[in-house]
Amino acid sequence: MSSTEHSQNQRSQKAESATGAIVKNSESAAARGTGGPGNPSAPTRTHPRNRRTTVFAPRLQALLDEHTGKDLVRLEPDTIGIAGAELSDRILAARRATETERPTFKPLHGRSISKAEAASVMRTVGRDVRAALDGPDPLPADTDLSGPWPITGHRFLRDLVLRDDPWRLRVLMSRLLEIDTKVTWTTIVTGAALPRRPRPGPHLTQLANLVAEAETYQDRRYAMGMYRRAAAPVCFTVSTLVANALWLGSPFDDSASDRAVLYEAMRLLPPSWNLLRNRSPEYPAVDDRIGPGDDILMLPLLTHRDPALWDAPDEFRPERWDALDPDDTPGYLPFGHVSERCWGRHLVMPLAELLLGHIRRTGLIVAPGQRTAEVPLLGLLGVRTVHVGHRDKVRRT
Repeated sequence: MSSTEHSQNQRSQKAESATGAIVKNSESAAARGTGGPGNPSAPTRTHPRNRRTTVFAPRLQALLDEHTGKDLVRLEPDTIGIAGAELSDRILAARRATETERPTFKPLHGRSISKAEAASVMRTVGRDVRAALDGPDPLPADTDLSGPWPITGHRFLRDLVLRDDPWRLRVLMSRLLEIDTKVTWTTIVTGAALPRRPRPGPHLTQLANLVAEAETYQDRRYAMGMYRRAAAPVCFTVSTLVANALWLGSPFDDSASDRAVLYEAMRLLPPSWNLLRNRSPEYPAVDDRIGPGDDILMLPLLTHRDPALWDAPDEFRPERWDALDPDDTPGYLPFGHVSERCWGRHLVMPLAELLLGHIRRTGLIVAPGQRTAEVPLLGLLGVRTVHVGHRDKVRRT
């Protein structure tokens, strides 16, 4: 959950510009896709997942093709890509993220967000998530989660976590806003100006009460921005993570725990596939290949596939996590570096396990006829659409 629509697009635009310099044949790269992510020549096996092709955006595919296994690459005259585990660790430990590099809590409407305020907001959304999970029946046994993913999971999470919040707030969870910041802020400005504002009370989530308690238009606009910043990544990240897991591994071996499946999905398709660090004097001191004017783009997408770190790095193997600790595995950065873990990680995993466990119990599968899924460049790294349904009903050719 370490990205919002603004930071995702900012980082992805930087990455798109940087990786554009290394794309030699975008059309052929896109057409190749992967037969097990990042490995076009992976052998065909009987498991359905080995008959699926993950089609990365051309520039993502170019990164995988040309730079997997390298520790440092120059992406542009002023941008260095870092993929080596040891070098990544040293770079991220060299200094803490600055205010503008923080994914979720960078300045909002020109106002700085202190770490104390950010921590308070995360505690607030955390209480809302716990309240949803601790409810009498957060996911009834007869709930049908079939349909196109990740949008199906996104809508369920929106309704579970935000419950009875007014529509002017719930609409801020729309996935359409993820890719267009102008539409996002138009929606916020309009919602802050509408009459008949919600009144504080127990009928609202605690996050919505921050909006209801704002007295001025400027404060309401700011509070709605924070609502979007804090709540949207929960819906986006969890639904994307579960969709990725389904595409990469469904149907799963009964011995694989939901948590191991999710850890492995985050290895192959880390939702936050790059971490931007602006040029800083600490970095040339770490490695003399980095110049004083170089921005740094950390690349977990590549680190997570480094053959020096992973056995069969392109294969989906949840069982590898039986012997690995995700918080102490070199080069594994789904929730950021140990020096600054994503504050939302303790919200993401329980919700993702809730959804994945229900899908497995109710016998839903990826449509046998779906053989390809696209992974776009912008936003969280994930498959665009996975068709999920009951074995005797799902149809897709």
